Amino acid sequence: MIGAVDIGGTKIAVGIVDEDGRVLAQTQSPTDAAGGYAKGIRRIAEMLREVSQKAGVKISGIGIGSTGVVYPATGEFGDVDFLPGWKGFCPVGDLEREFGVRAAIENDGDAAALGEAGWGAGKGKSRLIYVTVGTGIGGGIILDGHLYRGAKGAHPEIGHHVVDWSGPPCTCGFRGCWEVMATGPAMEAWYKNNGGGNQRAATAKEICELARRGDDLAKKAVEHEALYLGLGIANLIGMFVPEMIVLGGSVMKSLDLLLEGIRRVIASGCRFVPAEETQLAPASLGENANLIGAARVWHHRFA
Repeated sequence: MIGAVDIGGTKIAVGIVDEDGRVLAQTQSPTDAAGGYAKGIRRIAEMLREVSQKAGVKISGIGIGSTGVVYPATGEFGDVDFLPGWKGFCPVGDLEREFGVRAAIENDGDAAALGEAGWGAGKGKSRLIYVTVGTGIGGGIILDGHLYRGAKGAHPEIGHHVVDWSGPPCTCGFRGCWEVMATGPAMEAWYKNNGGGNQRAATAKEICELARRGDDLAKKAVEHEALYLGLGIANLIGMFVPEMIVLGGSVMKSLDLLLEGIRRVIASGCRFVPAEETQLAPASLGENANLIGAARVWHHRFA
């Protein structure tokens, strides 16, 4: 029974996840990053005890998925924009001492990749890439059943490869990164700049709903989104040739509208690799994906 901790910029979710990936109990609390790390880790410990009692089980390990930069080897936080003042603190060590069990931490994109590979759409696949598209683009890479890490254990930022140098500037320093060209806000900006949303700002979800009802401009916005999603996915296929790419996040809830366009882009290139061997699949773990992924972090490290 794994205590799962998902640390985000606005909320911290905690749950109990069994060996089949089922969430038995859960709770959440505002992150309150300004309150400091000591207050935050105390609250996490309280929530772990709460869900353990609610589920009627004893915690046998703790898995953590967190936004931003983390150091899995040491269990420490790096420089996380949403958690000022938490850098250098070690939730892994603190929770291990508190509960007397082993703990592990990963970036939340890597955690979600592990969850989908272990208990979700990618179960049984040894080469898998998880991509989440919402307000940003993130994900994780599984190669030969193992989480891919870069130099010094770095998490690969798949959202920051360039797909259009003439595109808008990105916070990473480049222009036209996948993240600024193919996210929900990117779709909203394109729609507004091309004459849509005159009365009020339309969300990506609303644009997709308009496209379903046959609105011409909304359909063009969806086509534009599919083009840039397809370019980024085609790049991943060309570089890694995975068995599966699992697609999650709020934008991918409209995958049925986007999939044909994405596949059309992939088919137009990728001729030097067997792109047809890469299956595209929607994420399957639902609203509890982050908690399930956090639990899978523990299994990946220790089981």
